[in-house]
Amino acid sequence: MSEMACTLVFDVTEPAELVLRIAAVSPRSESLSVEAVELPGRQHYLRAGPGRLTVEYQATVDRVTGSQPVTPYDRVVALRPSRYCPSDRLLGFAFQQFGGAGDPTDTVRAIVAWVHTHLTYTLGSSGPSTDAIDTLLSGSGVCRDYAHLTATLCRAVGIPARVVAVYAPGLSPMDFHLVVETALDDEWRVWDATRLAPRQSLIRIATGRDAADTAFATTLSGALTMPELMVFAVTDGDLPIDDHFELVSLGGSVAT
Repeated sequence: MSEMACTLVFDVTEPAELVLRIAAVSPRSESLSVEAVELPGRQHYLRAGPGRLTVEYQATVDRVTGSQPVTPYDRVVALRPSRYCPSDRLLGFAFQQFGGAGDPTDTVRAIVAWVHTHLTYTLGSSGPSTDAIDTLLSGSGVCRDYAHLTATLCRAVGIPARVVAVYAPGLSPMDFHLVVETALDDEWRVWDATRLAPRQSLIRIATGRDAADTAFATTLSGALTMPELMVFAVTDGDLPIDDHFELVSLGGSVAT
């Protein structure tokens, strides 16, 4: 069993509409401190007046094993270029680097290892508009940048890839985390080029094409800032040992 929690503190200067994606998929129990309308995909919509808004979420989740099947629709969506994963613009680079690997699983392993080796994890090195090409050129980023570049290169060589926002026991510094799932042999397998947390203990929050689909907070209207963010995630017993090479599936059904 895993336990997770987060606290988001907003300073609202104009009446605002927010969509939050902080709820774990398939929790055993959970609580949310604000009144909100639950939307499809475990999203929560709320309105906030001027002042300080504090959102607290807590949940426990049983570890779910088993892989997720890849549907034909999943495959189509996960091969398309997207806002932060412009795979159509990296076709030549991707095929030059990885097109000759042959076996799709070995190709993904090579891409993940390359991203891990060629990027430097640097807090504050990217912003809301940074896409995979920016990350490739700069050589640095945070988890979302690692995930975007990994997904982009996979799509560019014809391997369906999507990103997953997760709670990540063992992550340091603790935060929301973004990883990648690729379609291999009609099953989704999870990868993390940062190698900052074991994949076996990740807890799914949201799944999508890129960070535009999985952001933990989206402002629809109004004006606000977020001066505080705290995330907590632990799992029973010792953390799994992950060589980041074996095939691992991320438990928990995809919320729709």
